[in-house]
Amino acid sequence: MNPMDANHTNGAGHTHPLDIAVAGGTGTLGRHVVEELRARGHNVRVLSRSSAQYPVDLSTGQGLEAALAGCDVVVDAANSVSPRTMRATLVDGTKRLVAAERAAGVGHHVCVSIVGCDRVPMPYYKVKVAQEEAVAAGPVPWTIVRATQFHELVAGVFTATARARFLPASKNVIMQPMAAVEAARAVADAAEAAPRHDRIEAAGPERTDLRTLAATWRTATARRAALLPAPVPGRMGRALRAGHLASARPDAQGVTAFAEWLRERAATAGYGA
Repeated sequence: MNPMDANHTNGAGHTHPLDIAVAGGTGTLGRHVVEELRARGHNVRVLSRSSAQYPVDLSTGQGLEAALAGCDVVVDAANSVSPRTMRATLVDGTKRLVAAERAAGVGHHVCVSIVGCDRVPMPYYKVKVAQEEAVAAGPVPWTIVRATQFHELVAGVFTATARARFLPASKNVIMQPMAAVEAARAVADAAEAAPRHDRIEAAGPERTDLRTLAATWRTATARRAALLPAPVPGRMGRALRAGHLASARPDAQGVTAFAEWLRERAATAGYGA
């Protein structure tokens, strides 16, 4: 995307840069959202507990009033996968964030979520559904962007299990992963546009299975690890086999397949060493 100039009009009809706060702006997705929005000419505030300028703790609400003053849009890319803290951050934190947005006069809340979170019975996904419900019930106009799994996440799982010399490799786990930087463009598009009061989906360019992804990763990284079939029983298995982690008709679609992403990462950072 080209940076916005003073005469550029974005999807919401604005003729000036927006003031946008990104909660979780230092994370896997959040940092790309920050970079993308700044490249488009917007004024971006990075909100996180470690932020020097806008320190915010969603689990307590500390710092929100100062961080959101004068903001037009808030993008919530914050995350927590710890069973002990994820509800406090993602659900209760969302309620605190939206309440602070209302008080600050913010006009649009963009929530980052996951494709299939309402159809795959995982504890974390149930929390994401509750987060979406808090957004939809809140007083601030909203858009929810559901993305499929990031290449970064898939590669991280393989990197971790390869230390034990195996890779989870079920043909029945259907996925459609995408690069986080491409998901960030979809989130930035949503932030520039008018609130939709609806969910949109972003997905990768190809629908595939976990075994193919594992074999691709093993070849690209030259790691010695066995492809271990990992059948998933019960409701979870049925949901994964049905392809609920993929999107049949995404509103935004990435172009970088997992194999290409691995090659690009290896070329720039020696990935897989």
